[in-house]
Amino acid sequence: MTKSRLHWLVPAIITGSLVPFASIAWRVYHHRLGANPVATALNQVGLLALIFLTASLSCTPLKIAFGWSWPLRVRRTLGLCAFFAALGHFSIYLALDQNFAFAAVLKDVVKRPFIAVGFAALLLLLPLAVTSTKRSLARLGFPRWQRLHRLVYLIGVLAVTHFYLRVKADHTQPVLYGAVLTVGFALRAAAKAKKSRDTRLRAGLREARSGSASELGSP
Repeated sequence: MTKSRLHWLVPAIITGSLVPFASIAWRVYHHRLGANPVATALNQVGLLALIFLTASLSCTPLKIAFGWSWPLRVRRTLGLCAFFAALGHFSIYLALDQNFAFAAVLKDVVKRPFIAVGFAALLLLLPLAVTSTKRSLARLGFPRWQRLHRLVYLIGVLAVTHFYLRVKADHTQPVLYGAVLTVGFALRAAAKAKKSRDTRLRAGLREARSGSASELGSP
């Protein structure tokens, strides 16, 4: 696909990402979120954050596995969707569940591991969201920007761990998300190893050719 034919991808992702939030808002308005609407909204928005994050982390593995370039065009958008969903998840917890009782929130972060892990993931997402623009990339320089954005791998692990610790009975869903991330990490590692191996092979061939040329040129 050419770049011009893919101009709709990012707007489509943004529009599609708003649909589940609109659905939650509609159900809140019509009192259709069950007996505990705050808990339901909290859980559903948190799951959306994990879905967007997993989708963002799956873009490069899709490129590696299938040669598709289009996932890379939506990777940043999906990452930003993940950040705003995670921020919404925390905002529901802070405002509706804890009524802005910051002392109680701090106590939860200290005493409840799944909240501490989730809060750490949100804090790490913040600098990635702030530096997601081309201007930030130019200001930081690609090597520094890339090192910073590698935090997303840790964030993915923290997000899945947060979900796993939060679930009390059936861990099928968090395990599945963890499996998707693990496969993605494995594909990245394999691609990196292949690139390193190919680089060494090319360097060896150049040295061999240079040595052969030197021998031919000797008197």
